Amino acid sequence: MEKENAMTNYEKAAAIWQSKKITTDAELAEALNGHSIAFAYHSGKIENDKITYHDTREIFEHDGVTSYTGDLRTLFEIRNGKEAHELFLDAFRERRILDEKFIKELQEKLTQNTYDTRRYQLGERPGQYNLHDYVTGREEIGASPEDVADEMAELLEELLDVPDSKALTAAAYFHAKFENIHPFADGNGRTGRLAMNYFLVLHNHPPIIIHEEDRKGYYEALEAWDARQDLEPLLIFLQEQTAKTWEKQVKRRK
Repeated sequence: MEKENAMTNYEKAAAIWQSKKITTDAELAEALNGHSIAFAYHSGKIENDKITYHDTREIFEHDGVTSYTGDLRTLFEIRNGKEAHELFLDAFRERRILDEKFIKELQEKLTQNTYDTRRYQLGERPGQYNLHDYVTGREEIGASPEDVADEMAELLEELLDVPDSKALTAAAYFHAKFENIHPFADGNGRTGRLAMNYFLVLHNHPPIIIHEEDRKGYYEALEAWDARQDLEPLLIFLQEQTAKTWEKQVKRRK
């Protein structure tokens, strides 16, 4: 009991997840009951304030919304989040590795029917690396289009054979580098967060909701990597978000 009390809430959340011994997609779906809706809501709302929890829940549970008066792009983004979650579960069942093909499939699911006319006219398509420069953020990040494929291949090569004990550090590194490369014309944040969670569950670590109300700290942690290649702020932030994500389960175990 004394040892358990000495554990941080992050460590308790990780231990609770690992005690579930999840091996099938059905077990994963059960463990993520409720989490998948909250993840899609928060991840979508970080970049689109028009997304609501009510609409997200309606689409996840009933595959539609009633009395919707918002714009269609927002509706598509929520629906895409549900389809991406289903792809997530299917991939876990097959134990697919986190490779370029799978990341492109995730991005395509998350952005289908949402690319604006300008991007389409420039030849950009969901599921394909960007063809043009889209500089973003305070540090003006983003790999040149001709370098994206090589940089992504190098990043994913570095994730091979990571032990479960290093899962969160490797996931933080992946997310920081992925957002720095910014490989797609749109949907990089949503794709990066979902791909990071897929990597985590493959390594027996609880997936993380990055809460939209904490976006300032999130962006600051990513900027620490962009500016100084300092991973520590993002690693600490992800530990805090893990504890926050699974706070109710931790409290129930006390």
